[in-house]
Amino acid sequence: MLDKIKNMKIPIAVKLVTITSLLMLAATIPIALRSTFLFKDVSTARENDVNGSQAKIIAEEIQDNFQDIINKEKVVGGILYRNFPSEENREAALDLAFRGDHDLVAVEVITRVDNKDVLVKRVINEEYLKQYKVDSEYISSLRANKPFSTRLSFEIGEVEVRNSTLEGGAPLLSISLPLVKDDETGRITHVVLADIRLSRFQAIFDTLAERMSERTIFLVDKFGRTLAHSNQEFAIHGQNLSADPMVVKALSQKVNQFQSRFENEDKETIVGAYAKTLYGPIVISEIPGSIFLEPSLNVRRNAFLITGIVLFGALFFIILFSTTLTRPLEVLLRATEEVAKGNFEANASIKTKDEVGQLAQAFDKMVVGLKERDKVKTLFNKFHGTGIANKLITGEMKLGGDFREATVFFSDIRGFTATSEKATPQEVVDMLNEYFKVMVAIITKNKGVVDKFIGDAIMAVWGAPESFGNDAANALKACLEMRQALAELNATRIERKQSPIKIGMGVHSGDLIAGTIGSDDRMEYTVIGDTVNMASRIEAATKAYGTDFLVSEVTYEKVKEFFTFVQAGTATVKGKSEPLKLFKVTGYIDETGRAIEISTPYSAYEAEHADKIKAA
Repeated sequence: MLDKIKNMKIPIAVKLVTITSLLMLAATIPIALRSTFLFKDVSTARENDVNGSQAKIIAEEIQDNFQDIINKEKVVGGILYRNFPSEENREAALDLAFRGDHDLVAVEVITRVDNKDVLVKRVINEEYLKQYKVDSEYISSLRANKPFSTRLSFEIGEVEVRNSTLEGGAPLLSISLPLVKDDETGRITHVVLADIRLSRFQAIFDTLAERMSERTIFLVDKFGRTLAHSNQEFAIHGQNLSADPMVVKALSQKVNQFQSRFENEDKETIVGAYAKTLYGPIVISEIPGSIFLEPSLNVRRNAFLITGIVLFGALFFIILFSTTLTRPLEVLLRATEEVAKGNFEANASIKTKDEVGQLAQAFDKMVVGLKERDKVKTLFNKFHGTGIANKLITGEMKLGGDFREATVFFSDIRGFTATSEKATPQEVVDMLNEYFKVMVAIITKNKGVVDKFIGDAIMAVWGAPESFGNDAANALKACLEMRQALAELNATRIERKQSPIKIGMGVHSGDLIAGTIGSDDRMEYTVIGDTVNMASRIEAATKAYGTDFLVSEVTYEKVKEFFTFVQAGTATVKGKSEPLKLFKVTGYIDETGRAIEISTPYSAYEAEHADKIKAA
């Protein structure tokens, strides 16, 4: 890491700009930050007061609304509980006290038997429920799916408030309160439970959301569940806000009002306050720092803006001066990068009368030399392959050779002599060039080196002048790809009304001598030895076995786990006392262990006599 820092090059323009910037920023940043902190403290204190007074006012309004609802609830509960001379009289009373009311949706009187709630009587405003495409059975379903506990109303006479909205149902709040107390025992015997329209309270918060959109104001019960919210969706879904820091504070404090400053989960400053109502629900008002701290941020931004303007002016003149020095160097750098990519047409073309101009002229001369060297290298690549050409250029290639283990490939076009006699010389050359172009590309792609062309035959080697560790496998992979490529080439030839090409391929692995033979004036890189001769014989044996591809037993043993084979048989080779076991390559084995067959119409043909080999 230290070495990288030491070797890091910093442009002159950057040095000048950096020093100037640091001086300017060191003077302005402390002033901007100090101003921001002062504004922040003042703004926070002001918002604390606003939140507190706002929560108190809304809590009083909510409390009045609850009182109104409770009074109505007691009246309707009394009508349901008391005895009337007739049901007509009761219904008439309900028409006045319940059915004409826009807030009450359902009222029921409940008693307790064996510590279980038992419904005594219930009345429902079906007109409201119809708006949400539900009927009177919805209230029974509501009690079953979202049970309301009246325990505290029975045991200590408390008013209980809950959000009773079900997903896809009517938005409701439920309120329970004592209705009848036994004078002798002092126990509450009956409780009235009313379901009211959620909109009675939500309307207050909708108005606040329009008037005070920067604040979040909401009403929660004593468990932190939403009863009303400036965001209607929270109220409709009864969002549980018990984890909100201000709600946590409100539920844990005994005082009726409190102001606080805290951070939310995103580390943003929040200022909030709460106010409790007499009936349990709590009003909470919050505002994020991103809103009320905006003035302090404006001060900071203005300070930085002024600094930026001054800094920009200074930097303009510094950069104007530095470009007269750095621009020629940048041109030279870009030209160097282009040359590094292999573009030898690039040049600096700098005409300044100084040291930079002299450097540019020397660079342009160097590029001319590199261009000539690249032409030579490209020519060598075409005749010898990339690996051999690199060794020739670097001077590593000298007369002599060494023993290597390699895999040798021979291929030959079937019936080439007969085809050549029927075609013009240009047609023969065109056919060979088209064929060689396809096959040589596949050999090169699979890390093979084309050693030479012998008429229509190709000789290639894997493992010389360098080995990649899996030479035999690369050779067989190339042969299978050539099998497929030949079928595609033949399809094109047939469309052109030309006869298809058939080939034979032979592969053998073993020790050989690889090196440069010839003289200091004329040399050639090649491989020689028995392995090469055997590969040639195996290629010739493809005629005798009527197949396009054979490998020796030596090669088979090296790659039998990666390819699929069929034993072709044994053959007697001229000059060899032992018979040669040969294998047909039918495909390869993929990563899942499945055998994939590679076969084309040109993979097999009628067997014929082969020189220098006798098939058993």
